[in-house]
Formats: sequence, C-alpha cells, structure tokens
Amino acid sequence: MSETAKPKKGLGTRVAMPCQPAGERIHNFSEVALGYTREQALEEARRCLQCKNPKCVSGCPVEVPIKDFIKAVAEERFDEAYTTIKRSNALPAICGRVCPQEDQCEGRCILNAKKQPIAIGRLERFVADTYLASDACAQLTGQEACVFPDGTHKVACIGSGPSSLTVAGDLAAKGISVTVFEGLHVVGGVLVYGIPEFRLPKTLVVEKELTALRQLGVTFVTNWVGGKTFSIQDLLDQGFEAVFIGVGAGLPRFLNVPGENLIGVFSANEYLTRANLGRAYDFPNYDTPTYNGKNVTVYGAGNVAMDAARTALRLGAESVSIVYRRTRDEMPCRHEELEHAEEEGVQLLMLSSPVAFHGDENGVLKSVTLQRMALGDPDDSGRRSPKPIPGDTYELATDLAIVAVGTRANPILMEATPELKLNKWGYIEVDENGETSIPGVFAGGDIVTGAATVILAMGAGRTAAKEIARRLLQ
Repeated sequence: MSETAKPKKGLGTRVAMPCQPAGERIHNFSEVALGYTREQALEEARRCLQCKNPKCVSGCPVEVPIKDFIKAVAEERFDEAYTTIKRSNALPAICGRVCPQEDQCEGRCILNAKKQPIAIGRLERFVADTYLASDACAQLTGQEACVFPDGTHKVACIGSGPSSLTVAGDLAAKGISVTVFEGLHVVGGVLVYGIPEFRLPKTLVVEKELTALRQLGVTFVTNWVGGKTFSIQDLLDQGFEAVFIGVGAGLPRFLNVPGENLIGVFSANEYLTRANLGRAYDFPNYDTPTYNGKNVTVYGAGNVAMDAARTALRLGAESVSIVYRRTRDEMPCRHEELEHAEEEGVQLLMLSSPVAFHGDENGVLKSVTLQRMALGDPDDSGRRSPKPIPGDTYELATDLAIVAVGTRANPILMEATPELKLNKWGYIEVDENGETSIPGVFAGGDIVTGAATVILAMGAGRTAAKEIARRLLQ
C-alpha cells in the first residue's frame, strides 16, 4: 500500500510509521517500527471520518469500539481512549504491533477505497504505549472495577499464549482465581518464543502485560506439560471448576523431501525458539546455541517465514532468500513485514519449490535443488495452483535451510485425553461458547482453528471467559 497516494481532498495523507533505517536495524534486534509521536497520532486520528455505521468494527475479532477510541485520541483524551479499547481488547500494545489490520479493521475502513485507510493498529499501539495505568486493574480493563480473587471460584488455563492470557485477565477482573500452566520455562507462548524482539519487545511490552496479570492475582506455573505432568482430570479433581485449553498448534510441518534431516535444516519453530526464547541473539549475555548460516534459504511465505528470514539477517547471514512456489502477489504474510524484509535485503525466489537438500561427507547441508513452477488454473476459491515445469530445476548453495510451511496440533494433551472430540485435522472441536466435548472444559486459539492470528485467539478466549464467568457467577 502506498503511503503517499493522494486521498480525497481534505482528508490528509495516511501518516507513515517511523522506522529504524534498514541499514541500521539489520545489525540489531531493537524494534523496527518506532511508533507514532503525539503529533503524528493526532494528525492520523483527525483523518477519521467518524462514520455513522463504522465498518471497521465488524472487521475486528474482538469488536473494539474503534470509532470511539479514535475520536478520543483526536481530542487528546488519551486515558479515555485506553479505557475504550480495554473494554474489548486485553492486549492492545501487542495487537497494535502484530495483528494483520490490513485484512481486518483497516481492510473494512471506507478510506481503503482510496488506499488510505485510517492506521487503526498504529493508533491502538500509540494509546497503549502512552497510557500509564494507575494499577493492574486499570491496565487490564481500563477502569477501576476489578474484584480481586478471593478463592471462591478457581479456573485453570493450559498454555500461556494470547487466548489463555485473555481468559485469565477477563476472569481475574471478575474476582475468579486463575492458574495458568505453561509447559516451557517462560510465560507468554507464541508471543515469547515465536515473534522476534524486533517486532514485539518482550520486556517493554509482553512482560508489562504479564506483570499486570500477576498483580491482579493470576498465578503462573511453568514447566508443567499438559498430558505429561498432569491431566485435565487431575485439574478437575483438584477443584478447578473449569479448564481452558489454549496450547496453540506448535508442531511443525515439514517438506518431506530427501535430505531434510541434514545438519543445517531447521523447522522455523526451533530456529525462532532458539533465537527468541533462548535469546541467542544476545550472545554471550545469554549462552544459547544457535546455528548461523552464510547463505540462508527459508521455505514458506507467511509471517513466520518473514520472521525467520529477518532473524537470520540479524544473526549475520550474508544472503537470505525466501523460496516460494507461488508469486509475490500470493504471499500470505503481512504487506508491512514483506516490505520491511525487502528493505533489509531479503531476496524472493518465486515460483520455486525444493526437490531435495544435499550435504557433504559429514552430513552438513551445502545446497538445495529447486523446481521451477508455473501457476495453473484457479481452484474453487480462485487461487491458482502451482505446477512443476517438467525438467526445469536448478541448484542453489545454502548452508542453513529454515522450513516455515505451517504447523499442526501437538497431540500430547489430546492423546492423554481421549474423550476430547477432535476434527479430522486433529484440532479440538468446540461449540459456540468454546466448550469442548468434556463439560466444563473449554478451548480456543490455534488448537481449535489451526494457525491463525493473535487477535483471533484472543477473541476465542473472550468468548470462553464470558461463558465460564456466567456459569460461576450466576
């Protein structure tokens, strides 16, 4: 999307996001997007038409009152803007950074017809970063209306990603005791291990939200793996009146081509977890092993692929290429992330698909054979399927390959809970309230939908929390 195209006279031009220069940011893990200044936020907010029937709200999975919070920003009532957002969104500083607004709220903005939608996500981030909550309750809800838990009711959440954090925050603010069980040694789920520091700062943003939850009475228990350390029945036997499953879908998919077990071929999950959760980017302050490559290839074209490619650059790669079997127009990643990646020097190898990886005598990756592809006829959804061009292959030198072609449900918890009804893809089935086939056990996020967005996971958490609260507090 062009940030300089001329919109309708009188509406002004969409305010560009200040960023670190590409030549500087590839050498650090500091946040790329710097955020609006006060003056920039006011200028952008005052572009809003304040539509009588704002379509942007219907594009938001948690239905933030967008028109109202932007009006408050335009009138410099920032505390009120924060309060307005918090009625619907528990994690605005996070969502303002990582949500695909162009496909959600901004995609429904009436000004999108002129390629100049209001920068809703950037304004949301500005409000969240600017607001100084007076206490944990205000930080979570935007108002001093929380009832601190007294132990009368207690709920367990398995997993500590965005869906579980939303459940925990919503229920704790209503006086319900919540314990969150996390399999890893750090709380935050995909927000911590999956999304790089340069897109989502862990200390300045994620930890701030977690601290507010702790101050509100939420208990976090780490190194507890659902299905191994404990079962769902164990939690129910311990007196938890409801259980929410928010374990995500973190089991990586692979390409299933020869040579995929060579040294130097990683799943994006492992590569990003080493760099993000293990803080390999901050060596030697954090003595976490990482695997640095000179010529890096990344397979896939979603946000995870962009994160892996940009991380590899920052860890010293001389060249990084995204290998994708379709064209740039079909890439599912956020436009902004793709633009940032290209600015930083990531190359795009379109209409190419890996056939085999090749290693040296020690089993170390040295190259990949790529098949050239062509787009065929559109399928029922209108998407054109890639087809190999017979006999048209080429070899590319690579010493680090990162596979980012999607994830699936980790079966550990489900195998330990056979009474949980699953769909044909292995994800948990739920009803309109997020309840599973086990009464009192709810689920939401990627373990239900498959890999999706942070805000969709939060929306599922909010739905489940409403039903749990209704039952416990009626």
